[in-house]
Amino acid sequence: MDLDLRKLRYFVAVAEHLNFGRAAEALHIAQPVLSRQIRALEAELGAQLFDRSSSGTVLTGAGVRLLDDARPLLASASALVRRVGVESFTVGFMPGLIVTPAVRVLASRHPGLRIDVLRTTWEDQVEVIHDGRVDVGYVRLPVVVDGLSCVPLFSEPRVVVLPVSHRLADKESVLEADLAGELRVHHATMPEIRTVEEKLEHVALHGGVAVLPLSTAVFYSREDLVHVPVSDMAPDEVALAWAAHRQTPLLAEFIAIARQV
Repeated sequence: MDLDLRKLRYFVAVAEHLNFGRAAEALHIAQPVLSRQIRALEAELGAQLFDRSSSGTVLTGAGVRLLDDARPLLASASALVRRVGVESFTVGFMPGLIVTPAVRVLASRHPGLRIDVLRTTWEDQVEVIHDGRVDVGYVRLPVVVDGLSCVPLFSEPRVVVLPVSHRLADKESVLEADLAGELRVHHATMPEIRTVEEKLEHVALHGGVAVLPLSTAVFYSREDLVHVPVSDMAPDEVALAWAAHRQTPLLAEFIAIARQV
């Protein structure tokens, strides 16, 4: 069976909105057309993707599984179109990292090249490399390196971000032991908190502390928060990563530039 990417895009829209009307508006198509396309997709797959009732629309088990696979598949298809169209190069970067100097050098050497940048997160910094959304990514280690090539770039200190009223806020530096008993606002322990901005909002509103690389804390500086170095914590390691199977002259050139600037 050939999978229709258009129907898959329609499915993802409904899955994200969990409302056929709002999904149809986002797709700029009529709701009956969307409903027919989803029914056709369900028939092709031989599985019901949504439970529809008067109380709302929810994903079935099959729908959840399809959504997990559909997003990277669509991203890969989009990346493929990008790569075979106008020559372009996309650089991913984690919060706090500045990629402009390396990008400027590459752009100066290739005036006709379209260069894009994509901000990533702990959840997708590797995923966007594998699915082709970026050609190369500035990643914060550790990452799963299967299928990747990596070169180290630099390391930087870690700091703890605190409310200005916190007992440790006026310290020149702290030890990890000083943070014992503090609520650590972290994506691994608080899955609902996904971005740096959300971490800092939580610290400011509800207390607790967030450990961040120095560059991230500086980039997201706020008047109601302070950051203090954690002197005995291992530094944050930054590396450049790309898909191991992709070896192009442009990629090699950017890697060399990034390691020099």
